[in-house]
Amino acid sequence: MNTETLAAAQEIDFSMLALFLRATFTVKLVMIGLLVMSFWSWAIIIRKHIMYREARAEADTFDRAFWSGEPLDELFEKIGPTPEGQSEKIFAAGMIEWRRSHRSDGGLIAGAQSRIDRAMDVAIARESESLNSGLSFLATVGSTAPFIGLFGTVFGIMHAFTEIAATKNTDLATVAPGIAEALMATGIGLVAAIPAVVFYNKLNADSERILGGYEAFADEFATILSRQLDA
Repeated sequence: MNTETLAAAQEIDFSMLALFLRATFTVKLVMIGLLVMSFWSWAIIIRKHIMYREARAEADTFDRAFWSGEPLDELFEKIGPTPEGQSEKIFAAGMIEWRRSHRSDGGLIAGAQSRIDRAMDVAIARESESLNSGLSFLATVGSTAPFIGLFGTVFGIMHAFTEIAATKNTDLATVAPGIAEALMATGIGLVAAIPAVVFYNKLNADSERILGGYEAFADEFATILSRQLDA
């Protein structure tokens, strides 16, 4: 490799902005799409971290109130039939069905236990939908972003080889820019995919732990109501 070729290669701007500006229209679309996917993934990751932290704090606060020894009817009167907290919603669903299961003469309508269980299961399912919303997008980004980036790379390299054939010049100064532009698409795809996969696994595990806590509470609450039904 002669000195002139090395000098020409060193003069080429290989910054990310320069590579993006020199890329073909198709590769630019791929890069922009991947950057949008990455930005949206981080928005979901941050929002879910905040949501899960608030959900854990709310569950801890409600657990202390629930196990404080305060009568359940008084606790229900405090939080009301339409509370804001997730644990409170599950408790309210059970208490509302518990009260509906009493006849005007004070007796219980048959099948009260199963209806209370179903009411709390529905409330948990609604909270599960809220907690897991957006996680499927992270999974999609994690599985597709590398391939989208690879498509941009293949297209960019094909275009670079076409230009080399047209100019009939295989110097480093001619080959390197096109190859670098193409490879940047794969790099952006990996930058988008890796955090999406890592945080999808973490957030999914966090969601399952929170939902497991809700299910455990619902079982304990159902056991308490069952004792009152059998009394």
